Amino acid sequence: MNQPTSPFSVSELLPQEEMLEITKAKGQLFIGLPKETSYQEKRVCLTPDAVNALTANGHRVLIEKKAGEHANFSDRDYTEAGGEVTNDRNKIFSCPIILKVAPLTHDEVDLIHPQSILISALQLKTRQKSYFQKLAEKRVTALAFEFIKDEFGNYPIVKALSEIAGTSSVLIAAELLSNVSDGNGLMLGNVSGVPPIEIVVIGAGTVGEYATKSAVGLGANVKVFDSSLTRLRDLKSFVGHNLYTSTIQPKTLVKALKRADVVIGAVRGKNRSPILVTEAMVKQMKTGAVMIDVSIDMGGCIETSEVTSHSRPTIIEHDVLHYGVPNIPSRYARTSSLTLSNIFTPYLLHIAEEGGLENTIRYEKGLRNGLYLYHGILTNKSVANWFDLDYKDPNLLIF
Repeated sequence: MNQPTSPFSVSELLPQEEMLEITKAKGQLFIGLPKETSYQEKRVCLTPDAVNALTANGHRVLIEKKAGEHANFSDRDYTEAGGEVTNDRNKIFSCPIILKVAPLTHDEVDLIHPQSILISALQLKTRQKSYFQKLAEKRVTALAFEFIKDEFGNYPIVKALSEIAGTSSVLIAAELLSNVSDGNGLMLGNVSGVPPIEIVVIGAGTVGEYATKSAVGLGANVKVFDSSLTRLRDLKSFVGHNLYTSTIQPKTLVKALKRADVVIGAVRGKNRSPILVTEAMVKQMKTGAVMIDVSIDMGGCIETSEVTSHSRPTIIEHDVLHYGVPNIPSRYARTSSLTLSNIFTPYLLHIAEEGGLENTIRYEKGLRNGLYLYHGILTNKSVANWFDLDYKDPNLLIF
């Protein structure tokens, strides 16, 4: 009679000692903070105070010379905070962790070292397939901060920058209405005996909420349109004011646009913003009215709007002033930098406490949601579908 066979050796079949996982000790982070070279990007991810908090906890931060210049943070501010400033760009990109606002440029992809960790925006619609292929070749682990979630399931960085964009849109409108900008000479405020200006906000998301709150605070008459009754109800509760709200119905919207002095478009779609204000609607608006298309980075929700720049922010179509700058928060670089820094600093300190990013994303589902490359393996389904690339579930790779 044949003896039963087993794929295991005799030693493997014997009782073994139990192997318990040992919690990793606190790690030391070495962060590179390059100067932003993307067009009109003026923000920086860490302020000197944030660098001070990191260095006080035993971490190193290497900052490229003049990285915080546009946000009015000097190199001296960073060195006094414990950071190391260098003019050597290669040295910055040799750091194990690269932290920046905009995605890597083609030159920066070539500079980044293999097995590095990259934390930046992804801006999926502006990327090319080769971007991910090059990072994959270098086995980079990359997180997109617009995909990172907090413990409540929200996107903290997207929400914070949307708050800035919403508030900014009203401040920009106030500038464009003034005579200084060759506007209609209207003041965005409630002056006794003078009818307040009319503002139409299309979209009741975070941008719409903060635009509405700012406009109401200045005394304007505000009308808000959105396709979701739930969002409109939440907005009224957030603003704490009895607002005019409506679902998006062409006849009602046209009527509001005819009377509007300012229109703020803040609607985002899945792949592209839906066009809700047609050229025919724009033709019926007041001469000198102002339209601010905050969703221009997603194609825009106003048919006549075009992408403009901070240096030449407006165009005129059918006697209506259009503002189409896609990167509004960069207009207020210091405030935006402070906002980003306030979010990134606790994340970085937490990653260090957990023994590094590898160990942190194992347990932190929200942080893992921002992962799109893990040692060169694509882990984000949206990126894979968009560029027709192979994708693997990160939960099967991280143990």
